[in-house]
Amino acid sequence: MQAKETLFADLVQGRAQQFQVPLYQRTYSWTEKQLRQLWTDILEQAELLESGEKASTHFLGSVVLAPSPQNEATFPRWLVVDGQQRLTTLSLALAAIRDHIADGEPDEAERIDEEYLINKRKNGSDRFRLLPTQADRAQFAAYVRGPLSEQAAGGAVAAAYGFFRRKLVEAADPAAPQDVLRIEEAITSRLTLVAVTAERADNVHRIFESLNNTGLKLSQADLLRNYLFMRLPTRGDHIYETYWLPLQDSLSNDELEQLMWLQLVLDGDDRVRRQDLYAAQQQRFERGEVSEAEIEAYIKELYRRGALFRRLLHPEKEANKAVRAHLHRLDTWQAQVTYPALLLLLDRRERGELDSTDTARAMSYVESFLVRRMMCRVPTNNLNRIFQAVPGQLPLDLPVADGLHQLLSAENRFWPDDDELREKVRTAPFYKFGRGHQRKMVLQRLEESYEHPEPVDFATAQLTIEHVMPQSPGDEWLRMLSEDVVDGESAQDLHSRLQHTLGNLTLTAVNAELSNHPFERKQGLLQGSHLEMNRRIATTERWGADEIRERADELADRAIALWPAPLRGVGRAERSRDWNLAHQVLAALPHGTWTSYGDLAAFLGSGAQAVGNHLANTPGVANAYRVLTSEGKVSDGFRWTPQDAGGDVRSRLSDDGVRFTANGAADPAQRLSADELASLIAEADDPADSEEETAQSAPESQGEETRADQFYAQLVAENSDERRFFRRLAAHDSLETVDAVRALFTHWEELGGSIHWVGNDTMSSAFLKLGETIAPGRSISLMSLMPGGGWAGSAHVSFQVLAAQEPFTDRALRTEFLRRLNELEGVDLQETNPGPDPRFELSVLEKDRNRELLGETLTWFRDRWESRGTD
Repeated sequence: MQAKETLFADLVQGRAQQFQVPLYQRTYSWTEKQLRQLWTDILEQAELLESGEKASTHFLGSVVLAPSPQNEATFPRWLVVDGQQRLTTLSLALAAIRDHIADGEPDEAERIDEEYLINKRKNGSDRFRLLPTQADRAQFAAYVRGPLSEQAAGGAVAAAYGFFRRKLVEAADPAAPQDVLRIEEAITSRLTLVAVTAERADNVHRIFESLNNTGLKLSQADLLRNYLFMRLPTRGDHIYETYWLPLQDSLSNDELEQLMWLQLVLDGDDRVRRQDLYAAQQQRFERGEVSEAEIEAYIKELYRRGALFRRLLHPEKEANKAVRAHLHRLDTWQAQVTYPALLLLLDRRERGELDSTDTARAMSYVESFLVRRMMCRVPTNNLNRIFQAVPGQLPLDLPVADGLHQLLSAENRFWPDDDELREKVRTAPFYKFGRGHQRKMVLQRLEESYEHPEPVDFATAQLTIEHVMPQSPGDEWLRMLSEDVVDGESAQDLHSRLQHTLGNLTLTAVNAELSNHPFERKQGLLQGSHLEMNRRIATTERWGADEIRERADELADRAIALWPAPLRGVGRAERSRDWNLAHQVLAALPHGTWTSYGDLAAFLGSGAQAVGNHLANTPGVANAYRVLTSEGKVSDGFRWTPQDAGGDVRSRLSDDGVRFTANGAADPAQRLSADELASLIAEADDPADSEEETAQSAPESQGEETRADQFYAQLVAENSDERRFFRRLAAHDSLETVDAVRALFTHWEELGGSIHWVGNDTMSSAFLKLGETIAPGRSISLMSLMPGGGWAGSAHVSFQVLAAQEPFTDRALRTEFLRRLNELEGVDLQETNPGPDPRFELSVLEKDRNRELLGETLTWFRDRWESRGTD
């Protein structure tokens, strides 16, 4: 290899020659940001030429060239291994100068054309000194031929040419004219390049890898494309036009990369990570001598599977109604983690190994596997590994659908059976597990199972999940519940256990109207609903514990009919998984907190007595002594197990930061409710390869960041607590919610507020504050936002704290604050008995109108606080 400093003019002028951008290079991609910087550098050099100063030239970068296989002694051709963006940009700038002066100085325009842009005596593609990669070739050629040629609209090439035409018009401003030919001279003789020229024997691909395999410039898909077309010296053009370009045009770069990864998985590699795609595929090709025919076969297979993959991305493209319905529901679920299994099924169907009926049946097992696990609160970790293993582990001695049923039913897959599903529907807090769109889809499917003759159009209906018995019950609700309590349980504990169970949930478009009203008032609204499940609720005389359990049993029957069960005898999940959840959440208790037997039971969907018995008889449970009675006292039945360290319980609690009141009870302000326990386990159940993160990106290695995390890490690189907040928010909510929260914070800071970040290994919060100190009366915290699943993922109004801060010691002002928040669609805060921190889900901020209303409310709050003492 040889390297020397050169000028653009010296590189491209002289005898006829051509610089070819290979097919393996990505398309032209400079944006206005790079173009503006280049233009600034060009004008600076033009001004130096005008003044006659002997200043140094401007270094533009390197260009790596290698002899083309089509090279001729009389017509040198060079492959542009690196530097195509620079060469293309400078050529477009010169084409723009030529066209700018064509009418006034036609001879100079012709000179520019012949010296830098064309080979005058050549025809066809040989006429162009620079020949871009095929996707850019037609548009680039149109601009080089001249502005009167037919030109395709849009694209980066057109944008760059248009940029230079605009800038040249600005430069011709009579008020401050700039010599256009000086600008041409600056481009051709003041911008230096380092030209690195390879010999024919040099390994061009290794040179390219050393320049680009850093993960910064090119994606895995880019690198693999480059590798493939470098090995297609004679068939490259045909394969590119016939297969690659249509595939590339139909998928985004990220989708194309995912398809390449799926092709490896379907071919039996059940361990490859997406970020290792390039190295893994390269290794497979280099195990022996690979011919052009073999690489062509690989690309043709990728092209064929690309058509199938697009049906996963766009279910409406699927012709069969039953298969289309399953694909649509799995897309709604955001179940990208299942793509290896789904693409396998479509692939096998196309090969004739199963028909559409069996394809739909097999997809029903995939859907059931996800839905039943969510309803039974099975953590989502390992889902990517489970489905990535499907192509390699599918039984060979069974039909495809039956083999998938058996594989997913294996003991270590934890697919809940009918008995467990029925129990969890009755007892588990359904509303506090999974994601909002998943819970909504379950209720939608249950409603569809009634097969009403005039079904609701769920695509257009603005439905939200409604608690029939409200989350903040009034006195009438508590009096009714008190009729149902047994074994000394309080009405509040019974409410805590049942409020989030599936039997108490429905869908409605009138959430705000239903609010926290007594059941008699809700009946009328539900009776007029278009949903069959609501009309059935409306026919019930009362809505207490028995009615909720009875409806849960009915919905469980429907769920069992909708979502097939695993095969018996292959293996089933152990019920001890519930106690594992208890152990995990107790181990995650933050310093200075405690919980009650009732809270832990409500979190588990169990009973307080069963929780007490388990903790009393299970050694080694971390923080078991921090589970107290609802009054904050150590249970009379509490005993240390022989394996535990023992000691005075109250002393141990004090060491853990738990405070005690004058009557000897643990401070109720430090008590974690069932909902708050759910927020702790939500973090523990969300490792880097969980379903939710996989839905955002490809399978990642532990510790690596999602796309959203990378984006927000750039914004908040200097604040680890802020970064932690947005990382968790992006892991649990949509990017729309993340952007909405970011906009909220920006608006709050514009109002003069500040964000106070609090975080540790298990929780993260952002407090909206006014004032710069924490001295009482001089600062105020009105709201906190907590990312995460379940109880987290909400905005919490500091209602109890506000009561001690002027001017909000006036309850009318606090109530007005809640009333304004309730104007947001999807927000339903109890105004008469809101509790210490009423809350609403962060996802409501995705709607533009909701953000506008919240902004007005925050302005109102700021104005009230700033006027304290003056009214």
